Amino acid sequence: MSSEWFNSFYKILADSPLHKWLEVLPAQIADWQKHQHGEFAKWQRLLAKLPHTQPSSLQLVDKVQFGCASDISDYQQKQIEGLLKQFMPWRKGPFYIHDIHIDTEWRSDWKWDRVSPHISDLSGRHVLDIGCGSGYHMWRMLAQDPKLVVGVDPTALFLIQFQAIKHFNPDPRIHLMPVGVEQLPELRAFDTVFSMGVLYHRKSPVEFLQQLKAQLRPGGELVLETLVVEGDENTVLMAGDRYAQMRNVWFLPSTAALTVWMQRLGFKQIKLVDLDQTRLEEQRTTEWMNGQSLKDFLSPDNINKTIEGYPAPLRATIVATV
Repeated sequence: MSSEWFNSFYKILADSPLHKWLEVLPAQIADWQKHQHGEFAKWQRLLAKLPHTQPSSLQLVDKVQFGCASDISDYQQKQIEGLLKQFMPWRKGPFYIHDIHIDTEWRSDWKWDRVSPHISDLSGRHVLDIGCGSGYHMWRMLAQDPKLVVGVDPTALFLIQFQAIKHFNPDPRIHLMPVGVEQLPELRAFDTVFSMGVLYHRKSPVEFLQQLKAQLRPGGELVLETLVVEGDENTVLMAGDRYAQMRNVWFLPSTAALTVWMQRLGFKQIKLVDLDQTRLEEQRTTEWMNGQSLKDFLSPDNINKTIEGYPAPLRATIVATV
């Protein structure tokens, strides 16, 4: 089944400004398939059990909603919900599939509502989402009628979750490739590149910004959302062993310092368009993600501090061009 997902994308690449990607991507995917997650085969079998339905409506503008309960039988609804729960934890969303509410850990729709007013119209564009997770924001991007939306994220479960949602809306313009940004050649062909919630996970943030820039055509737009701290252009926090219980957090710059990094790399028209402290209502435990969440990572005495004593998560969105 997975080969079908990738082969259809290769055909699209061949006749697009991204055709250079074909020089490396099939070999990378073949290697990824050889080293799949131990549960991947089981997830694929479960995915194949999802019934084929005819959603009476498709909604992407205000939410990601495919169909309603009246399109299917009660048995099918229970079957779909049971299968989708096999792919927990669901972190980014929410999704609504035939009135089944996948109540994800993150209210990613809130982030999209903050970001979307500040980006260029995506109509007719080739769009890349770096670290796309299960693809929630890609579906919201699709509402603006881009030519193509591509997400890259090497996590096998996210690919399965994406394909589970796409099962109910097999739009040929949206694809997820299980590779990392460091595996991308310098395509210099995307009109818009999104990177939301990735920069602070990179050991070399300036190198990562350069990798993002290398995917954009001249005049293309970067939409960068990341954790920051308050301070001047010299302020960068490097947490100790953990930040908000996460081991894979490296550098949290101030927005001023981040702007300097981007200027040094040649980004232009750099604008801070949103600054927002993550609220407990935006990231929380749900029926679809029943592990620890934000409230467990903040100080019980002061929600403006992490459990380690660092400033609580503050997220900035910066838009720039090349």
